[in-house]
Amino acid sequence: MGETTEIAGRVDTHHHVVPPHYRQWLIERGLHTARPVPWSLGDTLRKLDEFAIRTAVLSTPTLGRWPAEHELAPQARRINEFTAEIVRDRPDRFGFFANLPLPDVAGTLAEIEVAYDEFGADGVLVPTNAYGRYLGDPDFEEVFAELDRRAAVVFTHPTAVGVPPAPGIPSYVADYLLDTVRTAIDLVRTGRTERFPNLKIILSHGGGFLPFAAHRLATAPGTWGDLTTAEVVARLRGFYFDTALTSSPVSLPSLLAFAEPGHVLFGTDWPFADQEIPYYTGFLDAHPMSDVDRAGIEHGNAEALLPRLQTTAAWGYRASRVAPGS
Repeated sequence: MGETTEIAGRVDTHHHVVPPHYRQWLIERGLHTARPVPWSLGDTLRKLDEFAIRTAVLSTPTLGRWPAEHELAPQARRINEFTAEIVRDRPDRFGFFANLPLPDVAGTLAEIEVAYDEFGADGVLVPTNAYGRYLGDPDFEEVFAELDRRAAVVFTHPTAVGVPPAPGIPSYVADYLLDTVRTAIDLVRTGRTERFPNLKIILSHGGGFLPFAAHRLATAPGTWGDLTTAEVVARLRGFYFDTALTSSPVSLPSLLAFAEPGHVLFGTDWPFADQEIPYYTGFLDAHPMSDVDRAGIEHGNAEALLPRLQTTAAWGYRASRVAPGS
C-alpha cells in the first residue's frame, strides 16, 4: 500500500448539491437537460471521505434550459434555504455559494441580502451568462456594486452559449469552456474587475481554455480599449481558478504557470464528474510541486479566500491518504 500521509483535508470549492425539489421541478417543465445523476447527502459525505475532503463548498448550477425569468427568484430562494440547512447541520463539512437569480436585478439584490444576513452564505454563484447576457452587462452594475460592498466571493459556473450544441457534442463538453472564457473577457473589457476591486471571482474548470489562450486573446484588436496586452494578461491572471476537470498532465501545468500565486483552488465537480475524479485527483497528487504549493491548492488558498473555512480547519479534521505511486 505504501506510506500514508496525515493531511489537514482538502477544501472542495466546486462541489454541487442537487436539491430533489429543484431537479423534479425542472423535469416537470421539460427543462432538465443535464446528466440525470443521483444526489444524496449520504453519498456526498462518503465521497468527501473517499477523497480526503474536509469541507465542500456547495453550489447548484443551472441544470437545463432557462425557465421563465419570473420563476428564477423563488427557485433561488428554495435552493438557498435547502443548502443553508445542510450547512447549519454540518458546518464542519460544508459551506455554500448562494444562487442568484440573474438577470432579475431586484430579485438578485434581495437574495444577496438574505443569503448573507440570514443564511450566512460563504459567497454567491452566478451563471457565466443569463439568457445570453454576460457578467459585464451594464444592467448588472448595481448587483456587482453590492457584491463589492460585501467583498463577495463570486463563483461563476458555465451555461450553454445560447446556440444549439454541435451534433454529437453536448454543451458541457466544449461550450461550457467557451462560455467561461467569454465571461472572463467581458468582465475585464468592461472594466468591471477594476471598478469593483473587492470582488474575488472564481472561474470554474480551470478557467476553461483561458490559461492556454490568454496571450492570444489579449492581442485581439478592438476588444480591450486602451489596455495594453500586458495589462490585459495581468487582469485575466487575477481571477481565481478551480481544478475541477483540470488536473491533467497538460492542463494543470498551464494553469499553474498562468494563475497568480494563491489563486488555484481544489475542485471536483461532484456529482457530475464522479467517474473522472480519481483521474484528476490522482494526477494532482503525483504532479511535482512544493509542499507549500500543494497545501495551498488543497486547502490553504480556499481558507484565505473564505475565512470561515479556517474555523473548520481548527476543528481538527484529519485523514490518511495513500502516497502517490503506492
